[in-house]
Amino acid sequence: MSDDKSTAGNMLDSAKAKINEGADRARAAGHDLASKVGGSTMENAGDKAKAMEDRAKAEVHNKEAHASYDEGKREAQDGDGH
Repeated sequence: MSDDKSTAGNMLDSAKAKINEGADRARAAGHDLASKVGGSTMENAGDKAKAMEDRAKAEVHNKEAHASYDEGKREAQDGDGH
């Protein structure tokens, strides 16, 4: 986190990270579904691996969102918002 970001900037970063987290989770769900309906065992395994990767990305975005939110909250409590 950068010390020169405002409260609003940190909150915006948090919101963006949550949107990315949601997109990652949606992709993971799509890959999970594809792994169950696909015909090839090899393709199914590939879809399962992609789902795992997307869930891992979602967790990273979740942590980023929380860190940005916490920093924004600290800035807001600091009194100046910057």
